[in-house]
Amino acid sequence: MKSIRLALIREGKTPPDKRVPFTPFQAEEIEQRFPHVKVVIEESPIRCFQDREYRALDLEVKAGVADCDILMGIKEVPIDRLIPGKTYLFFSHTIKKQPHNRKLLQAIVKKNIRLIDYEVLKDNLGNRLVAFGRFAGLVGAYNGLWAYGKRFKKFDLKRAYECFDVNDLKLELRKMKLPPIKIILTGAGRVGKGAMETLDTAGIRKVSPEDFLTKTFNEPVYVQLSSADYHVRKEGGHFNRDEFHREPEKYSSTFLPFTKVADVLLAGAYWNPKAPVLFTRTDMQAADFKIKVIADITCDIEGSIPSTLRASTIDAPLYDYAPATGREMPPLSSDNHVTVMAVDNLPCELPRNASEEFGRDLLDKILQPLLAEDVEGIIARATITKNGALTPTFQYLQDYIDG
Repeated sequence: MKSIRLALIREGKTPPDKRVPFTPFQAEEIEQRFPHVKVVIEESPIRCFQDREYRALDLEVKAGVADCDILMGIKEVPIDRLIPGKTYLFFSHTIKKQPHNRKLLQAIVKKNIRLIDYEVLKDNLGNRLVAFGRFAGLVGAYNGLWAYGKRFKKFDLKRAYECFDVNDLKLELRKMKLPPIKIILTGAGRVGKGAMETLDTAGIRKVSPEDFLTKTFNEPVYVQLSSADYHVRKEGGHFNRDEFHREPEKYSSTFLPFTKVADVLLAGAYWNPKAPVLFTRTDMQAADFKIKVIADITCDIEGSIPSTLRASTIDAPLYDYAPATGREMPPLSSDNHVTVMAVDNLPCELPRNASEEFGRDLLDKILQPLLAEDVEGIIARATITKNGALTPTFQYLQDYIDG
């Protein structure tokens, strides 16, 4: 079998991302399981596992990786660091035609790069095989609760990134004392399950959508909403999950009643740009719009939630949204504002835990088809560009590339 040099590249995006595709022990395991593969680590001062931890396992660590065949990172690779003719795996954030990454995809095509995007690595049924969703949900919900404590001066928690690991974060949650507020969690996938893990650890009781809307509680509660709970077919009839995912424009949102009784929104549901928004800017101006803290875990800029004007950062995670003007304001600056948490790299707050889980999925589900034989077409389906062009599945991005 042909020898392959696989590189773990240094993250170049700002702010820097500390996560890695593989931990040192996982990189060692790759070489053991795939004898024809040599793992090379590009030197980095920022990743959560230090260069010396890889060197301690006799892994090759060097300044440049231009001699490698497959280059794996996490976030978008800066255009000036793309090496022509290589195979890259990273989150490109281009499949929704994100305007800020158009030039990146243009450069990838021009440089004849084979781009495999983690976001579209799926099985035959369309289920994602690798994701950081659990940790995005876990940290996002934690940050939402932390933001509520800050906004209403109820309690102080350590920041998630100050916790040693996920167990330390869960111990921190037990210090929290919430008043009888109502919390909405949207989404039932990896993000939703991670957020549930946080809410359950905090001892917050889960209730049904009907009880959430109609009952008063003397303790904090949360409701987890799936798409079926807040969408109806425009033409009538029952909600159809497959149809909604395929043609969301056939549905209308019925989310508004929840905004009149909830205090906190944790948005963890995937949003299709063709789907209805949760609520509008005008809805947020209504006197009975009650939500005061929104943790937009999915962070779709100007997407399903109008107050998500931009992504925030781990260093400065909050900003306020003024419903009256639709403008961003300084965080925690007025009782009339909605406080927004929209960090777009939440798993970076627990980078070692998140990297270990992500790398395990890559090892067990992706490396065999990537490095040996792609029997089920997993790699083929996730390949966005090849031989200087978009692959057939992603031809819909041609007008995006053309500008």
